[in-house]
Amino acid sequence: MTQRKPTTEEVVQKIDQLLTILKDISDDLADISKQLKTTATPTGAPVTAAPAQVAAVSSGRGRSIDEVKAIFPKELEEMLFFEESGNDIIIKPRRFLGSENFSKIASLIRSAGGEYISAGKESHFRIPK
Repeated sequence: MTQRKPTTEEVVQKIDQLLTILKDISDDLADISKQLKTTATPTGAPVTAAPAQVAAVSSGRGRSIDEVKAIFPKELEEMLFFEESGNDIIIKPRRFLGSENFSKIASLIRSAGGEYISAGKESHFRIPK
């Protein structure tokens, strides 16, 4: 079974859709940055509003996948796939997240000491164990 090659118009439409999504993400990040700047303490240190579960995950021993899953609300956890890899727990989306869910997930990952790794189709979040 052969796939048909997309037309130039279809590719252009897809690029336009992706640019719209990227603009939404950029706008969301700018809003988050602005909110964080306005909630800074008098000493200039940002206020962290991490969920209580993150503190439980931050014990001295290595984290398990179940402990990392616990930092996510159920509706976000169901959108993600978790796997152990070396000294990290890798988190990948099961489906398209959209800018709002991506922002929420990225914030929770950062509050747990993790980061987003942009690598095209292999993009993922990573949290140290």
